[in-house]
Amino acid sequence: MFLGKDPSLVFGVSRRLLLSFALIIPLSGFTSVENLFAPSADLWPRWERHDPNSTAKIDFSDWDGLLKRFVQVSSDGVNRVDYAAFRSGGKGALAKVIADLTALPISRYTRDEQLAYWINLYNAVTVQVILAHYPVESIRDIDISPGLFSDGPWDKELVSVEGEALSLNDIEHRILRPIWNDPRLHYAVNCASIGCPNLARDAYDGAEVGNRLDSAAKDYINDPRGVSVAGSKVTVSKIYDWFQEDFGGSTHSVLAHLKRYAAPALAERLDAIGDIEDTRYDWSLNDGTSPQG
Repeated sequence: MFLGKDPSLVFGVSRRLLLSFALIIPLSGFTSVENLFAPSADLWPRWERHDPNSTAKIDFSDWDGLLKRFVQVSSDGVNRVDYAAFRSGGKGALAKVIADLTALPISRYTRDEQLAYWINLYNAVTVQVILAHYPVESIRDIDISPGLFSDGPWDKELVSVEGEALSLNDIEHRILRPIWNDPRLHYAVNCASIGCPNLARDAYDGAEVGNRLDSAAKDYINDPRGVSVAGSKVTVSKIYDWFQEDFGGSTHSVLAHLKRYAAPALAERLDAIGDIEDTRYDWSLNDGTSPQG
């Protein structure tokens, strides 16, 4: 994730610069100017190392326990985190989870174990960032990334794995996206926001990671945060705009992806309309202690 809190800045580039690009670069479908500055999948080759013959399994039970303890499903279907309680009663345990995970020689595991690992680590570190700065209204308010125009926490190096310092953007855009090339990853990594796919209440596990990604895709696409239809107007999450390349690169391919996981009634309406008119995203913190309307 990447948007800054200042509406005059998008991806660290001034609105004036964005508008000048918009005048010379044609956009199609529902693609916005923001899409031009979304992080691309930029492979960090050293993280391709893995051992396909390994039988080792990673124990995610401590992270799983914290999720079950502090993440609750609210009446609106959003998984909310009780950050206040987490900070007072789980902060130390979370630090140990992250320390244990980052101490693993992750290059020695299979691809499935690695996939579960990087998803869980990303989500755990995101929660840790929120706890370190709580209370905040949005993760975008945590301006710790380096650089004059950078906003949010995503570019700050926060952990070290196998001697390499990593930021959240490194994990998402230089490891997960380019290695697995799977659009379902966007339903698994959580940016602590209402508009984001839910932070799961169960840790990802290497043996079930594929099924879990399918379930996460179905949950989000069939929720108004992912897709909503009003009359002949289809509105989708900005995720499908920002990362359109991951969903095939066109409005048609995005719709095909949505219909694959949509419930029959929604898939039928999407097929009949055949276009996307608008996008939206709510950056409000997924805080369980906030009013839930």
